[in-house]
Amino acid sequence: MTKSSCETVEQAARLAGHTDALPPPACRAQEVPSYMREVYDWAYVNPAWVRWLDHNAVVKTLLFGNDRRLMRRYLSRIQPGMRVWQVAHVYGDLVRLAAERTGEHGAFDLTDVTPIQIAHGRRKVGHLPWARVIRDDAALHKPSGPQAYDLICSFFLLHEVPDDWKRRIVDNMLSQIPEHGEVLFVDYHRPSRWQPVRYILHWVNRLLEPFADALWQHEISHFASNASDFEWHKETIFGGVYQIVSARKKQR
Repeated sequence: MTKSSCETVEQAARLAGHTDALPPPACRAQEVPSYMREVYDWAYVNPAWVRWLDHNAVVKTLLFGNDRRLMRRYLSRIQPGMRVWQVAHVYGDLVRLAAERTGEHGAFDLTDVTPIQIAHGRRKVGHLPWARVIRDDAALHKPSGPQAYDLICSFFLLHEVPDDWKRRIVDNMLSQIPEHGEVLFVDYHRPSRWQPVRYILHWVNRLLEPFADALWQHEISHFASNASDFEWHKETIFGGVYQIVSARKKQR
């Protein structure tokens, strides 16, 4: 990581008004995975792009108008008082809506590995006493305290990480849930051949999303080391473009 990159991260945190997201002298930006800097700097690291992209209208456009439909699949599972972990920041108002739905008797943890995403997350939910925004790796994060999470959600994260990261993230998410808990994945899927969006996404994946094709080729359970220990349920929408996959521990 160059000095200029470190300065970019520091400037992003200062502009967002969150000095607690500033990198230390050694430059915490070095902890950002290399694929993020090499592939997704324009989308998630560069503060100029992040400020432009973090709007509901952009999310609606990128998801071909399915944003609210997909968000409801997640939000409908949150009951007041739950302990919820969202594994990465999401553009638009989803983070705020999920945290508000969790309520003051619950707990909402949002993690992300990128300082500018942490800054944007804190701007959205930092005023809620029960919400925490934590700079952490989705493949390593553990809940604080003895209580496990009731619901863990990955909302359009897996298609953006290399396959080895997919496995680590999925395994870590599954390892956190108790007997009653649920892990939810909302992400891309292999579209039906009749779906015109299939051909648009084919070129988007080739040009901008090099890790997304894995979700066209494999079920999400493929990335779980102990998939047989869980009950998996998959729903697809919009001609197979999107999938909503739930995993729960099998009852013994």
